[in-house]
Amino acid sequence: MKTFLFQNWRIPVSWGLGIVMMSAFCGSLQAEPIVVKSKDKKEQAAFWLETSMKRIFPSTEAGNTSLHLLAARNSRIAFQACLQNRSTAALYVDCKTSGADAFKPLVRLVGFAPMWHHTAGTSEKELDGVGHIPGLVPDPLWPMQRANAGTRESRSFWITLNIPADAKPGMHEFKVELTVLNGEKIEMPVQIEIAELVVQPRKDFPVIHWWRGEATWDYYKTGMFEDQRWWDITRSQMEDMLAHGSDVAFVPIFFERRETFKRPCQLLIVNEPSPGKYEFDFSLVKRFLDMSKEVGFKQFEWQHFWIYWGVEHPMRIYKKEKDQYVMLWKPDISGFSDTYIDFLKQFLPQFHNFLRKEGVLDQSYFHLSDEPGGGEHIVRYRKARQILRDLAPWMQGKVMDALSHIEYGREGITDIPIPIVSSAQKYVDEKIPHWVYYCCSPTGDWLNRFMDTPLPKIRMSGMLFYRMGAKGFLHWGYNYWHKMEREDLGDPFTDASNSDWPGIPYGDPFMIYPGADGKPMDSIRWEVFAESLQDYAILQTAGIKPEDALLSDLKTYAKFPKDEEWIQQTLTKILKPVKATAKE
Repeated sequence: MKTFLFQNWRIPVSWGLGIVMMSAFCGSLQAEPIVVKSKDKKEQAAFWLETSMKRIFPSTEAGNTSLHLLAARNSRIAFQACLQNRSTAALYVDCKTSGADAFKPLVRLVGFAPMWHHTAGTSEKELDGVGHIPGLVPDPLWPMQRANAGTRESRSFWITLNIPADAKPGMHEFKVELTVLNGEKIEMPVQIEIAELVVQPRKDFPVIHWWRGEATWDYYKTGMFEDQRWWDITRSQMEDMLAHGSDVAFVPIFFERRETFKRPCQLLIVNEPSPGKYEFDFSLVKRFLDMSKEVGFKQFEWQHFWIYWGVEHPMRIYKKEKDQYVMLWKPDISGFSDTYIDFLKQFLPQFHNFLRKEGVLDQSYFHLSDEPGGGEHIVRYRKARQILRDLAPWMQGKVMDALSHIEYGREGITDIPIPIVSSAQKYVDEKIPHWVYYCCSPTGDWLNRFMDTPLPKIRMSGMLFYRMGAKGFLHWGYNYWHKMEREDLGDPFTDASNSDWPGIPYGDPFMIYPGADGKPMDSIRWEVFAESLQDYAILQTAGIKPEDALLSDLKTYAKFPKDEEWIQQTLTKILKPVKATAKE
């Protein structure tokens, strides 16, 4: 065990001469935080390090300076540099790293978002922030390197390291420098051990997040598709999704919502030169497809054909009349009416030709209707599925939907069933291939990623997907910034429930915040979820089988280890395997 002493530290002049006790140890040894005292021995500030699996609330007490990082090559890893103001004056601190340039460090300030209520239906042991909520929750990652803290307030910086594939295995050291406004500096050394394993790209586990184009133009007050700024912002969002492991591009060829919008995000241009006769312009669809390919997407997900929650009505499809968007039909007509079937007969052949021309037919997923239930829903879904088989046989094998009743999978009504995680066990037990999703629920013991879901629980996502045999993951909320089911923009910085708690738990509608420069501003939840997908890739690269005893503690999507220690111990076993010694 090697011990590091902090060097080159100085106490800010404004605090007077004082005493700072400092030492840092790697491994499991504990070290006190760096505490700065004034001449009269009053504590002025404390500084410490933390992993990426603990939220630092405004009233979080100081931790310790011991931090030992273990990382695979070709991976990303994050940790936090933290501070607490123990004086009565305002404290301003800048943060940067020294000696970590090879890892392309990214330093961001962890911001706060108000959370007025805990997630309903969840016991305290399954919640983070008990005693802090109602209150401010650390979530948005601001692209800035200066923190300000009031009396007794704690803040943190989120530091991301990118470990190159050709990094030299072994121990590396660098420093985190925290500089008080007047220029005085405190340094904290960090050890990172780089394993020999080179993480390969995740295979055979597609991940999709639905994005909202109208949320972007409403928030940033841009024009619609005619505005280049909207395309630039959307491109940044697509790049962000791909960088966080979401590798299937959702293409909103139709408007996905059941509420009426004056400005719907529908890429397909539809004209109706005479009643019931349609012309289709795919130019905007192609523009988005080309952009997605340039970003790096190789798989694509296309819009539903029947509106969600029952397969009863067709999608709300718009045409433009002068300066207004108007639905092609009344929203309450039957999804099996002649009006809609005639539309499908005209649209589907042209859609097929477009997919073939663009070379994406074999890389596409299709939807029928979102979240149907049992009973009559199954009857209508079966009927709609037959329509698609008759009119679009080329979709066979690629029709998928979020649905949970086992009949959909058991009878093969849909090609790719996507049950919610709380219903997935039946699919697992009956060995029915499936993806998984969650949306607003389940709460309680179940896997999810709300603003009060403990970060280690979110971090278990990738390992759970791997262990339980899921074939993919789908989520609805990448940037849903509107109030629920209204063309009324909310404020993601003040209400992460879309004004709909308890139906919508805080944090469910979006993974990113709108950055002032048009760039997406990541959340802690988004970063930790991405780390979990990297864990999936690590298991895959290392050749760990889902049934391996190493993962035997993962029983269901509700019964699994939910503590940081288990995660770190498991990754250590994978990245630092004990080599067998040959017997003499």
